[in-house]
Amino acid sequence: MSDADAEDRDLELAQVIEGMEVPAPSQAYFEVLRARIKKALRSEQAEELALSGLSAAGSVAAEAVSRHPSDLEQAHEVSGAAFTTAQHMGDAPGAQPRLMSPDPPRVRLGRDQGTQGPPTPEAPVAAEPLLEARGLVKTFGRVQALRGASFSVYPGEVVALIGDNGAGKSALLKCLSGVHEPDAGEILMNGQPVRLESPLAAMRRGIETVYQDLALADDLEASANLFLGRERLKPGLLRRLGVLDRKKMRETAAAAFDDLGVAFQDMRVPTVSLSGGQRQAVAVARSVAWASSVVLLDEPTAALGVLQRRHVHETIRRVAERGISVVYISHNMPEVLQVADRIEVLRLGVRVAIFQAHDASLEQLVGAMTGALTQEDVA
Repeated sequence: MSDADAEDRDLELAQVIEGMEVPAPSQAYFEVLRARIKKALRSEQAEELALSGLSAAGSVAAEAVSRHPSDLEQAHEVSGAAFTTAQHMGDAPGAQPRLMSPDPPRVRLGRDQGTQGPPTPEAPVAAEPLLEARGLVKTFGRVQALRGASFSVYPGEVVALIGDNGAGKSALLKCLSGVHEPDAGEILMNGQPVRLESPLAAMRRGIETVYQDLALADDLEASANLFLGRERLKPGLLRRLGVLDRKKMRETAAAAFDDLGVAFQDMRVPTVSLSGGQRQAVAVARSVAWASSVVLLDEPTAALGVLQRRHVHETIRRVAERGISVVYISHNMPEVLQVADRIEVLRLGVRVAIFQAHDASLEQLVGAMTGALTQEDVA
């Protein structure tokens, strides 16, 4: 829909609402609705005036520079004054002030943001890991889940994190995804220390996670879970009224689920009514669609069938080819050897071994997990 069509529709909607005969019990509600529509229209008009003022300011500044190149500072002053004038147009009678949105900035889809491909024999691994943990310590009461654990993943690399139950895999993943803050140690991205104080902070840095409990809103449909916190709104006046574009979200979600080989009979069904495999596919599709740096997958194929597992493995490879790093936690050793580029082993909260997947064997992985084999024995 073009801007002109959206504007015509907005005006028509405003006229219809303004001319409606409303029953007495609903009078208060429609008065509020009329006020919101008028406010939205006035905000659009004020925004257009501000943009036109900025455009005029830019033209004046460009003309001043072309006539007198030495008076560049004067041109900047002209442009700044015009910007200030445009900024305060909302103070005119009948105009509404433009307020900054209190919502946090939304994370953009990361499909086109990978800039560095996966490591190849011709292109060696980057000098610094994309995401790294050094000496992380995390305790829960008397239980010490991490005892100086370290971990690293490079751009475009698939790293499997394995270990026996209680080794600290999920605790490490939750520290990397902002769910837990470590008691000691540091987390680095591109060689720079960062603080991931919340999952939202991790998402802003392009880190997406599939947790063991999936972290889905059971009462919402699959497409709503895919866009949870990043909902798309309809254009024009309906955007200012907060109306969701459910059709567009369902179409995008259906394409994402098709990539994983998962079919839904009805996209409108609440997530709580889906099978375990379908619920897991929703969580995987959400993380893959929005990641721009790292995808953390905690047992992503535990409830999936053979066909869906293969689709998840293919998706992981496509994600890595876009330059996005993948951290893969699994107890399925043959699957780990098939999918991963590199394997790191945790035992009792400490990293005890690192393997190249093409050189590792099932016996070596099991031995490192149980303590029967050390890294020195492998070397």
